[in-house]
Amino acid sequence: MLEVENVVARHGLLTAVRDVSLNVKKGEVLAIIGANGAGKTTLFRSITGVHTNMTGRIRLGGTDISVWSPAKRVAAGLAMVPEGRRLFLDMTVRENLQVAGENGRKGRWNLERVLSVLPSLRQILNSLAGNLSGGQRQAVAIGRALMTSPDVVLLDEVSLGLSPIAVGGLYGSLEALKKEGETTMVIVEQDLVRATAFADRIICLLEGRVVLEGRAAELSHDQITSAYFGLVTIAGAEVH
Repeated sequence: MLEVENVVARHGLLTAVRDVSLNVKKGEVLAIIGANGAGKTTLFRSITGVHTNMTGRIRLGGTDISVWSPAKRVAAGLAMVPEGRRLFLDMTVRENLQVAGENGRKGRWNLERVLSVLPSLRQILNSLAGNLSGGQRQAVAIGRALMTSPDVVLLDEVSLGLSPIAVGGLYGSLEALKKEGETTMVIVEQDLVRATAFADRIICLLEGRVVLEGRAAELSHDQITSAYFGLVTIAGAEVH
């Protein structure tokens, strides 16, 4: 469903993403992990077309979308839940969802189906987004992405700043979405335990490069943490 080929992305003279390639199959969940500054958000922004200072190829369902506008990518089936949620705070939850539905593509998702996957939204539909808790805002942001009827959803920093209870509720909803097998998900997650438990595969970025890739069930905790923190074992000693 999604192919990223040799993507290099820069911020001025700084190269944030260095020759990254990845692919995700339909219904698969890929977790991208890495410390702050590893290039995760820049990679996501490059995939969605928001960050344009990049080279490489991005394909959605086999179609090259590398030069498409963000709006055209949404219309083709790509959606993103950005870090910080970025809701319309002076609009209600219902209005935030409806705006996405009106500007996305027609498909299997509508308000009622979103509420079936994210039932916690039903009781706050008429509340202003600006009055919600962090967990509620994240649920709205996920619902807003689904309203565009995407084939692929990118979720940036799913659990950042949320309470354990809120994180548990969100991942419960994401598990339900995963079981349907229709929506491909790529998540950026700082919580390594959550990432390995939820994802089918994991990619670790370090200073913009892929340093580890594999099936979540087959990677050890030591492998993941060593890649995450940039540790290399030499003659029994760990060094940076």
